[in-house]
Amino acid sequence: MNNNRIAVPTLKGLLSAHFGGSEYFTIYNVVDNKIVDMEILPVPEHLTGSYPNFLAAQKITDIIVGGVGGKAITIFNNFGINVYLGANVKETKALVEDLIEGKLELTGNVCSHEGDGPESHGSGHHHH
Repeated sequence: MNNNRIAVPTLKGLLSAHFGGSEYFTIYNVVDNKIVDMEILPVPEHLTGSYPNFLAAQKITDIIVGGVGGKAITIFNNFGINVYLGANVKETKALVEDLIEGKLELTGNVCSHEGDGPESHGSGHHHH
């Protein structure tokens, strides 16, 4: 990781389990796999797309989230921001250090299940 800006939605100093429930965003600037500094950003008004758009404007490269809706993920992906989904609630810095070291545990919780359950897989779509 070189010159990454990693955002973590934060509640009481820990990862906010729900993206929309954060008190603020903690931003870690990572250069050569080391955290070089940290910023606290206030959350914008909670409107559809406001958080992803706000973070994209802050030149975020990666975001670590617990649960988040599919629409937010789509917006992040459109901006080329990597979404690490389903992280455990723990101290934000510990999560970023885990990510840098390649041992971030992700369960992949999406708040709203928009047709990506098991029933949508294996329904005869074979790619050769």
